[in-house]
Amino acid sequence: MSAHPPVGDFNAPGHWLDHSDHRAFLVADAKRQLRFFAGSLRDGPGFYTLDGAGQPLPDDTQELHTTTRLVHSYALAHICGYSGSDRIIDHGITYLNTYHRDPAHGGYFWALSGDAVADDRKLAYGQVFVLLAASTAKLAGHPGADELLEDAAEVLDQRVWESGPKRFADEWNRDWTPFSNYRGMNANMHGVEALLTAYEATQDSVFLARAGDILDFFTGQIAPAEGWRLPEHYTEDWSIDRSYAGDPMFRPAGTTPGHSFELGRLLLQHWDLVGRPDDGAADRARRLIEQALRDAWMPDGGIAYTLGFDGKVAMGNRFWWPVTEAIGAVATLIKLDGRPEDEQWYRRLWGFALDHFIDEDRGGWYPEIGPGGQVTRSIFDGKPDIYHSLQACLLPLGATQMSHVKGLQLLKTQLLS
Repeated sequence: MSAHPPVGDFNAPGHWLDHSDHRAFLVADAKRQLRFFAGSLRDGPGFYTLDGAGQPLPDDTQELHTTTRLVHSYALAHICGYSGSDRIIDHGITYLNTYHRDPAHGGYFWALSGDAVADDRKLAYGQVFVLLAASTAKLAGHPGADELLEDAAEVLDQRVWESGPKRFADEWNRDWTPFSNYRGMNANMHGVEALLTAYEATQDSVFLARAGDILDFFTGQIAPAEGWRLPEHYTEDWSIDRSYAGDPMFRPAGTTPGHSFELGRLLLQHWDLVGRPDDGAADRARRLIEQALRDAWMPDGGIAYTLGFDGKVAMGNRFWWPVTEAIGAVATLIKLDGRPEDEQWYRRLWGFALDHFIDEDRGGWYPEIGPGGQVTRSIFDGKPDIYHSLQACLLPLGATQMSHVKGLQLLKTQLLS
């Protein structure tokens, strides 16, 4: 039997963000997640991936985005006063510096197995997460963050950033020779996340400007021309590649509405950081988020994984992370200029998450539900990471509209102590 408060009173007036019972639920779920994923810590190099009960899975392969997301998540927890966060941050930064980092060619290996390199590719998706982890660790006051941040920023600047289109290219071999001409939205979206956090950590305007360049392309050019949907895949000259169909989980064809939630929220964060100019950014963010909700909410609840370019459901798989990102995006809209429909969506999303994804007894969120709403494991083993679901709890708790890191700092309270 769960000890935490209910998600909130569905009949209560006003915004749940202002209600003590809902905020207590968010704190309780965040702490439960942090306790669960603390079991990822290994005695030796790296981290475990955990099964549904919190036990290590047999495969000890550690991908770069998992290492960095753990550092980022526990750095957020440290900012909120959660005790024990330092062990995960220390372990992760040491692993990044000692094992993920390539001493011969620079940059960070995609995958390790303990202390051995399992995949030596250099992927933009992974490199930007190093910058995110270092930046959040710096905001949390970690002594090793500056060196890691400086190195990650240099790698991105010298190897990954394309000054012509003003976006990140995607993938290289170990020696930085390109192994494809693929260009993608996903790495650039998380690049925006990392750049904005790096700006908040350093006040270096280059980070802010580059985030703006990426956002201008996807939300100022692509989204309005595509019915406020975001195609995932592009050719080398940044033309939409409508025929591309890669890995059905990690590079599916068409559009991914969960990414519209993320990019819409990040657009609002950038708009806030540049002084909230009257440039239409807030309206574009709302259009992206609302279109994804209209297109992707399934008849019996949950967010469809992918859509066609016309907005019709292509893959109806229901994973946890689009719901978490919708929660963060809608919470941000509520803080900006909350409308009745925003509150309805916010409560609907949390109600669905509590009914289907949240493991109230052990902590963490189940990654997928099947057609009947039952927990299933067609793609993921165990509980793959804390990053999305922790941020779904922390973003609504922040004191400012747009930046969860600064918003949590400004609360001036030991939120998770």
